[in-house]
Amino acid sequence: MVVAIGDNWARMRVVSEIRSRCPEIKFVPAIHRSAEVALDVTVGAGTVIMAGAVVNPGARIGEFCIVNTRASLDHDSVMDHYSSLGPAAATGGNIRLGTCSNIGIGATVIQDISIGKHTVIGAGAVVFSSMPDQVVAYGTPARIIRPRNIGERYLSESSNEAGVSKV
Repeated sequence: MVVAIGDNWARMRVVSEIRSRCPEIKFVPAIHRSAEVALDVTVGAGTVIMAGAVVNPGARIGEFCIVNTRASLDHDSVMDHYSSLGPAAATGGNIRLGTCSNIGIGATVIQDISIGKHTVIGAGAVVFSSMPDQVVAYGTPARIIRPRNIGERYLSESSNEAGVSKV
C-alpha cells in the first residue's frame, strides 16, 4: 500500500490513522517504470517516485516521501520521512530535506544545502543557502518570507503568499 497525498502533513496523518486501525498493512515503495533510480539508492516504505524522476547514486529517501514527476534528487542527498520534491524540482548533490518539508514545482536547490523540518520552498525558487526549520521561502535567490506552523497547509488557496486575488 502507498498513500500519495500531496500535502506532507496530511499524508502523515492519514498513514498514522491507517496504521492505528490496520497495523498489519504493509507499505511498499512505488517506483514508476520510467523513473531512473541508481542501484545503491535507499527508498523507504510508502515512498512514491513518479514518472521521469531521477534519483542518483548514494541518495537515501525516507518513508512516505514523494519524488514527483521529472524531479531530480542528486548524489548523496537525503530526504527525511514525509518530505517531497514537486514536479521538475531539482537538487544538487549532498542536500538534506527535513521531515515534512517540500521543494515546490520547478524549484532548484544547489549542492550542500540543508532544508529544515516542516519548511516549504516555493515554486521556481533557487536556494543558495540552507534554510531553518518551519519557514516558507521563495524567490531567486530564495529568502525566508515568514515562519510556518507545523501542519499548516501549503497546497491550498489559503497559502497564497503574494495575496493575489483569484478570479
